[in-house]
Amino acid sequence: MEQYLIRGGNPLVGTVKIGGAKNSALGILAAAIMSDEKVTIRNLPDVNDIHIFLKAIKSIGAEVEYPDPNDCHVVTICGKNIFTHEIDNDYIRKIRASYYLIGALLGKYGEAGVALPGGCNIGARPIDQHQKGFRALGARVWIDRGMIFTKAEKLTGRHIYLDVVSVGATINIMLAASMAEGTTIIENAAREPHVVDVAQLLTKMGADIRGAGTDRIKINGVKKFHAADHEIIPDQIEAGTFMCAAAATMGDVTVTHVIPQHLEAVSAKLMDMGAQVDENGDSIRVAVTNRLQPTTIKTMPHPGFPTDMQAQFAVCLALAEGSSLVTEKIFENRFKYTDELIKMGANIRVEGNTAFITGVDKLTGATVSAPDLRAGAALVIAGLAAEGCTCVENIHFIQRGYEAFAQKLRSLGGDIRKVDVDSDSERDRMLSRLAMIS
Repeated sequence: MEQYLIRGGNPLVGTVKIGGAKNSALGILAAAIMSDEKVTIRNLPDVNDIHIFLKAIKSIGAEVEYPDPNDCHVVTICGKNIFTHEIDNDYIRKIRASYYLIGALLGKYGEAGVALPGGCNIGARPIDQHQKGFRALGARVWIDRGMIFTKAEKLTGRHIYLDVVSVGATINIMLAASMAEGTTIIENAAREPHVVDVAQLLTKMGADIRGAGTDRIKINGVKKFHAADHEIIPDQIEAGTFMCAAAATMGDVTVTHVIPQHLEAVSAKLMDMGAQVDENGDSIRVAVTNRLQPTTIKTMPHPGFPTDMQAQFAVCLALAEGSSLVTEKIFENRFKYTDELIKMGANIRVEGNTAFITGVDKLTGATVSAPDLRAGAALVIAGLAAEGCTCVENIHFIQRGYEAFAQKLRSLGGDIRKVDVDSDSERDRMLSRLAMIS
C-alpha cells in the first residue's frame, strides 16, 4: 500500500511550475471524441483520473495517440472509429467525470449509456440537473443496471434554467447542445474557468458558443466538428494548494504558469491572514514571516471561494493565531479530514456545515488517512508543517489529481517520500528510521 512519509518542520522555499487543470481536462477529453478529425490537447496533466479517462475512451474505439512517446502532456484524439455508445467498465466507474461522456455521445450520436460515476465521497452530487437538461433537449433518460441511458430521435435547442449552479451539468448540457438543432440557452450556468476552457475547445472545433464564463450561455447547434489544437488552462487548485503549503510552513514559494485572475479568492484570503502575495505576469509569490491570522471562509460557486480549497486553508487556520470559521456551502461531507487533523493536535469542532477552528502553536506528526483528493493534499501540508514525522495513507486519492506531488514538494525543500509498505509494523519501522535521520 503506497503512503507518504513526511518529516515536517522545513519551510517550503523556491519555485514550482503548475500543470494543466484536471477539471478542465476531463471535460475537454470528452469534447474531443465528438470530432471525427484529430484533436490535439496540450498541457494535459499526468494524473490517475486522466489515465483512467483515456483508457475508457479507447475502450469504445476512440484513437488516442501521443505525438511524442516521451511526453505524456500532449495527446491527439480522434472519435471517428467509435463503435459503441455504451461504456461500462472498471475504468469509468472510478471517476466522477464519466458523466461527460453522456453529453458527448448523446450530442454526436443521439444516444449514450454510461456507468454511474464514482469519485471522491465528499457528499451528494446528484445528476438531476444533467438529466433535466438532456430531457429539455428532447432525449429520454433512464437509469438501469447501475448505468444512465439517454436516447433521442433528434436533439432540439431549448431554454434551460438550472435549479442550482452545477459545473458538471453546465458542461454536459453544453456538450450535447453543441450538436443539437437550433439554439440552446443555459440560464444560471456555472462560471468556473474550466467551463470556459471546454467552451473554447468546442469553439475551435466548430461550435457556436457565446457567454461561457457568465451565468447565461447561448449555443447554436452545428452538424459536425473538425480538427482543433488546444492547450488546457493551468490548474488553479494545484496552484492554490502550493500557495497554502507555503503559508502553512511559513515559507516563500512562487507558483508559475498560472492565471492570477483564477486565484483571486485564494490570494485575497491569504492576504487577509497576513501572507505576502505578489503577482507578476503568470506567477504568484506567497511568503509568510509571521504567524498567520484567523479569518472567515465560506465556500461558494465561482467567483466565490472554491470548495476544493477549503481543506487546505483549514490547515493554515489550524496554525493561525486566533479563532476562525469555515462554512461549507457546496458539499456536506467535506469535513471528514478534521478528525485526522485533530490526531495531529488541531483544535477543530464541526457543527453541521461549519468548522470552528482555534489555532494551536504547533501540529505534531501522526498516522493519518486521506478521505478524498483535496483533503489528502491538506493532510500532506499538515505533515510538512508539523513537528515530527507523519504518515499519510490512502494516497491514491491524492494521485488522482496532483501530478508529481511529492517530487514538486521535495524541490521546495519538503522532506516527503512515497513508500510502498505491506503492514503497519513495516510503516512504523520506516517512520522510526525517518525520525532518527538528522
